Amino acid sequence: MGIWETITAALAQLNINWWRDSIDILIVAYLFYRLILVIRGTRAEQLVKGLFLLLLAMIASYQLQLNTLNWLLRQMTLGLAIAVPIVFQPELRRALEQLGRGKLFQRTYWNWNPQEFDHLLSELHKAIPVLVKKRIGALIVIERETGLKDWVKTGVLVEGIISAELLINIFFPRSPLHDGAVIIRGNQIVAAGCFLPLTDDPYLSKELGTRHRAGIGLSEHSDAVAIIVSEETGVISVAHNGILTRYLDDKKLRSILIDLCAPPRSEGLNIWRWRNSK
Repeated sequence: MGIWETITAALAQLNINWWRDSIDILIVAYLFYRLILVIRGTRAEQLVKGLFLLLLAMIASYQLQLNTLNWLLRQMTLGLAIAVPIVFQPELRRALEQLGRGKLFQRTYWNWNPQEFDHLLSELHKAIPVLVKKRIGALIVIERETGLKDWVKTGVLVEGIISAELLINIFFPRSPLHDGAVIIRGNQIVAAGCFLPLTDDPYLSKELGTRHRAGIGLSEHSDAVAIIVSEETGVISVAHNGILTRYLDDKKLRSILIDLCAPPRSEGLNIWRWRNSK
């Protein structure tokens, strides 16, 4: 009986430890999941990916006994221990604010799909010619992998399905939001009247105004695509990766948007709809 009681007690203790460890792992996993949601959709997401690749390189160099490379990577991690809190300061502050306001457990991210991209193309095709014809200045930003939450907060939340009529009304002269940028995520206008960072390029043409400089500036900070319609000339331009491409027509604009923004889809459905206005 003594041995049986000992075995029973050990199994009971093991069962308690198993449940305790499981709960511990689940809590930590959920906290990491919420942390990922906080930084996802911001510039910090790309920085985390870079840190992860650096960690993998350090592990690989250790396993392959590349001593010099491993020593160099380990020295870099010492500097990153100081740099990371500085680099992630906005995200850390936002996470603490959300925790204090009880917003850490809300869903914060949206996913792209091909059908919504088709709708986006169609509505842009109807809206931009009207803006060009009436010489209405516009700055339309399409979010890609790098999130634009930091700049969404500078404007007015719209969170409406994109339509040509809504875009035209937003940028119509003397409307409350016409001076800022519209930020689009998928087929949704997330915010309007947003303030974007201006480029510091000293060689930029003096004839380019604030809209062009803001579009280029944002493209320098993210992988977003900015469509600019000049108020003075009606010229259509696209800014991406800090490069401004000007004097576009509908066909060239469509080609650029498909190349840069089109989500993957099955080969049999790889025909993008760009409807001609009547």
